[in-house]
Amino acid sequence: SHLTNSGVAARCLPTRLQTGVAFPPNPQASDFVLVDSHCHLDRLDLTPFNGDFAQLMAETARQGIVHQLCVSINLESYRAMYEQVAPYAQVSVSVGVHPNETEGSEPTVEQLITLAGEPGVVAIGETGLDYYWSEGDNRQQQARFRNHIAAARAVGKPLIIHTREARADTLRILREEGANQVGGVLHCFTEDWETAKAAMDMGFYVSFSGIVTFKNATTVQDAASKMPEDRLLIETDSPYLAPVPLRGKPNYPFYVHHVARYIATLRHMEFDRLAEITTRNYQTLFGPI
Repeated sequence: SHLTNSGVAARCLPTRLQTGVAFPPNPQASDFVLVDSHCHLDRLDLTPFNGDFAQLMAETARQGIVHQLCVSINLESYRAMYEQVAPYAQVSVSVGVHPNETEGSEPTVEQLITLAGEPGVVAIGETGLDYYWSEGDNRQQQARFRNHIAAARAVGKPLIIHTREARADTLRILREEGANQVGGVLHCFTEDWETAKAAMDMGFYVSFSGIVTFKNATTVQDAASKMPEDRLLIETDSPYLAPVPLRGKPNYPFYVHHVARYIATLRHMEFDRLAEITTRNYQTLFGPI
């Protein structure tokens, strides 16, 4: 695996890019290390970075983000995504097909197993169920979900779960397919505390995105405040769901510090402590960084 420590310094100073675009500096960047446990690096707007992915990665490191998990959503763009991030030791990848993907090829268990065996692939997903946009029969989504769980069990790697308006079926299929044997994470958590507990009972972690900072996200905030320290993860899901105070703007991995700072305040704990436990939890689930 290429997932050795990249040597990125944890002590990072706020910087201004040569483009003249000023990114909000991380106001407490010092000795902490943060991990963005879920992002889509191949989908970020690189315009502020002169179209240069290397500039984006340099800015992310300067903001104190020492590792990112770049998550797959379909097989058609997977190879290009993998090759884009492969030179960067501070990036891991997952392989999977999002439940809302309808245009591309349907992944077989065998395909997922083969791709999951490549260097740097630490998880299967994102997979799961999303009934928000679906009309009528959800059996295809469910069959795809079951295939991902089967592949994860075959390779012994954790699952990245997307669930939206499908809470009961998501938990049921995880149980039926023995997902507790590999565990994983409910990413971009938008459910209630009872759902979080049910997932944790199967060995899953729960990850919070910028949604937790939204004023009306009281159910999500309640879950984030109650999570056991050893099951808590943070993410951006960038380029989507930028946190307050950047809501509605393009999201980037270095904005994960807004998520971390909000949850630390919510839980009445030191920011550095929140950074420490979420980084450790990431490594417990996905392996060393």
